[in-house]
Amino acid sequence: MDWKEHMNAEKAAVLVDSGCDIAQECIDKYGLWLLPLHIDYPEKAYLDGVDIDPQMVYDRYPRDYPKTSTPSLQEVLDKLEEMADAGIEKVIAVCISSGLSGTWNAVRLAALHQDRVQVFVFDTKNISVACGLLGIWAAHKLSQGMSYEEVCRGLQDKIYDSKVMFYMDTLEYLKRGGRIGTVSSMIGQALKIKPIISCNKEGIYYTVSLIRGSKQGKKKLLNEMLKFCRGHKVWIGLGHGAAPLELEEMGRMLTGELGENAEILYSKQIAATLALNTGPGLVGVAALLDP
Repeated sequence: MDWKEHMNAEKAAVLVDSGCDIAQECIDKYGLWLLPLHIDYPEKAYLDGVDIDPQMVYDRYPRDYPKTSTPSLQEVLDKLEEMADAGIEKVIAVCISSGLSGTWNAVRLAALHQDRVQVFVFDTKNISVACGLLGIWAAHKLSQGMSYEEVCRGLQDKIYDSKVMFYMDTLEYLKRGGRIGTVSSMIGQALKIKPIISCNKEGIYYTVSLIRGSKQGKKKLLNEMLKFCRGHKVWIGLGHGAAPLELEEMGRMLTGELGENAEILYSKQIAATLALNTGPGLVGVAALLDP
């Protein structure tokens, strides 16, 4: 990426971790910097979105079930150094929920151990595309001339204006990954119920709804997102886990209901670190109100 194309008066830029699930075209368009999370298999630690993708994770089920880990302190320091070398003086680091990952804390600690760039580390209290939309919003506002301090305050104000909901075929992967939070895997397994999952205000997974059957699950996902979005202009981000056709259908239904009030910024397969904890068959929708 040629940072000069995105340079603003304050020489400020946005750093996002790979769990924010931003499509490459948006990373390029908005001049975002990416910090990969890790997926740890016995043979090596892979970098999310660099040398591993979701399909590689799915292909190794059920034989291998890896762990995820945060970037090391040195990796974060190296990334901040790289940004400083590119002429950046101020960084807004947008991270997935501290309730689900140690990434926010790793970036916070690294920022304290360097003095080349000013760093604001933002805990989105969210996951996946809901975080990505906030990262894009921050970069967009910087490009429009909003000051660094105003964008930092604006993120705090908009933290609960971003929401993601996932329809999932099973809770087994959340259970295996230790990310179950307030979600009950036993109910879903016993009754063959399909869950819709989101993050609460503490940034922990919770069950929005439990439904029998995939058709009812996707209809419920649509209705829950419409309740969140109605009456607002919204940016929409879409993510799937080996379910592109279902996601495409969900996108059509959303835009059909919301009309010109909705703009779909991107649609993509979710990051490998998120695929690991959710499994195939996922359909996810995120919205940012009044961007």
